[in-house]
Amino acid sequence: MTTDAPEVVGEIAALRERLGAARAAGARIALVPTMGALHDGHLALVDRARELADVVVVSIFVNPLQFGAGEDLDRYPRTLDADVAALASRGVDLVFAPTAREMYPRGDVSTRITAGPIGDRYEGSSRPGHFDGMLTVVAKLLHIAMPDVALFGRKDAQQVFLVERMVADLDVPTVIEVVETVREDDGLALSSRNRFLDEPHRRAALALSEALRAASDAAAEGLAEALAEAAAAFGDHDDAELDYFVIVDPATLLPVADDFRGEALALVAARVGGTRLIDNAPLTL
Repeated sequence: MTTDAPEVVGEIAALRERLGAARAAGARIALVPTMGALHDGHLALVDRARELADVVVVSIFVNPLQFGAGEDLDRYPRTLDADVAALASRGVDLVFAPTAREMYPRGDVSTRITAGPIGDRYEGSSRPGHFDGMLTVVAKLLHIAMPDVALFGRKDAQQVFLVERMVADLDVPTVIEVVETVREDDGLALSSRNRFLDEPHRRAALALSEALRAASDAAAEGLAEALAEAAAAFGDHDDAELDYFVIVDPATLLPVADDFRGEALALVAARVGGTRLIDNAPLTL
């Protein structure tokens, strides 16, 4: 596998030119959208992209549209040089690293994708407008790159649901490939925000994966027992403040009924110190 650094382009026109030439030559193109601060979870997406396509593009853009007032836009890590170095051994061809002015040359964006009612739940309830901003930039990236396949991580389950629905609703000719969550040995889901955790908060962050595991273990007893065991897991970590723990139908992302039986998905979010973390896991009620 090549260890050459990928070409970094910051202009939409330059990316389109390079991908247009590749497409004309019959190449299959994969896009991995990221906000940078890459970790092994992102690299798992890149590795899968390399299996699926001839040309792999990784976008690195901290999208201001998906950050609300008081959120960590300025604090979000920006590590472009380290990210490009990490991608050098993964066979990535292009890194698209635009500025906010390149992506939004008029400043305020008057036309946005609306996430709909599901976008107002869970993460959307805690972060109003977040998913409208996320879908808007994903739609722009898909339009700019016109990839055959785009890859997303299952850790952001609500994001994946909304992106898949947008692609279906708007007949976008891109296949969405979902890659399983990558975890530390102790179960903590990898996240760019984990770097903000000191050692005590790193231990407290295990509340998320422990709650998911407790709910899964109790799921055979039904919804009420699964939710109770998840709440009890958070009781063991004083520094983890639970935002929500909900069990939903994967087909609709709506909360399941009390008597639901079958495959479900548990979603959890919590604030650990000053860092907000999310996770999810399938279970069978």
